[in-house]
Amino acid sequence: MTPKRFKSGFKQTIYGEIKLYAGSGNPELADKIAEYLDQELSGRDIEEYPNENLLARLHDSARGQDVYMIQSTSRPVHKNLMELLIMLQTLKLDSAGRITAVIPYMAYARSDKKDQPRVPITARLVADMIEVAGADRYMTLDLHAGQIQGFFSIPGDVLTAFHILTDYITPKMADMVDPTVVTVDLGFAKRGRNLAEKLNVPLAMIEKRRGRVNRSTEALNLVGEVKGRDVLLTDDEVDTAGSVEEAVYLLKESGAKDIYLVFVHPVLSKPAVDRLAALPIKEIITTDTVPISKEDKEKLGDKLTICSIAPLLGEVILRAHEGRSVGEMFNE
Repeated sequence: MTPKRFKSGFKQTIYGEIKLYAGSGNPELADKIAEYLDQELSGRDIEEYPNENLLARLHDSARGQDVYMIQSTSRPVHKNLMELLIMLQTLKLDSAGRITAVIPYMAYARSDKKDQPRVPITARLVADMIEVAGADRYMTLDLHAGQIQGFFSIPGDVLTAFHILTDYITPKMADMVDPTVVTVDLGFAKRGRNLAEKLNVPLAMIEKRRGRVNRSTEALNLVGEVKGRDVLLTDDEVDTAGSVEEAVYLLKESGAKDIYLVFVHPVLSKPAVDRLAALPIKEIITTDTVPISKEDKEKLGDKLTICSIAPLLGEVILRAHEGRSVGEMFNE
């Protein structure tokens, strides 16, 4: 469901007024969130010295205020991550009443476990750094794995953008032929099942074996029926699009008709955009958790549809500020 602005008349005063800050990771999304809340983004300077060190400076005081720091930790990952951490500490040292890190896309979310010897659990490290930097709460969307929530000791709202995506998809289904949700791999099967149930369509899955970092994956088997059907191919994010490429060709070989690619985070590392542009995909449906460059938008052309998560994050910020339930937005 697409959130709608709700004015309750209730005013929370424990943490002062809402104060919005944004890093440089996704300025367009930050502007849309501010517009939803009828707020101005608070002024700040983020300077980069010749040695690539960063300095943050607030234009005015955040003392006692309910502060929301909006920053996607997408490319350039390490600059955006350090911006987030430095801004959080700046706000903490300025005596902000409460600081919420709003992270539409969280970097290193795939590094969520020790699945081989002598490797780190970097998602836990990132969670620790966000807390140590000064965040009292966090918000994020569609983490790669649910256990990442347990890496945080501070409270947070882990949201999903699939409510927004399904709102867009549902009216289009009347023109589809026996639509079927297909997950890119078995790891996304549970959330794929939830999407299929919400859309009231069948579910199929692709079994694959993942190679090492930056190596292609091998699609092995299709579990389910897609012959003569339109397919909603879904995943949480698309990085290099190697898995998507293999999945699309497997689906076409299995007799699928039109393929709609549905995912939340458009990471789109090279050569993802070139791969997606060349694939026989009817439509690419995603969100603005990660900004897509003008050049990449032009390459994808009319295939690309971007559904904004700004109303969702804006409403959750409002409810958090006023101390109201977020779950009731989704009848939970």
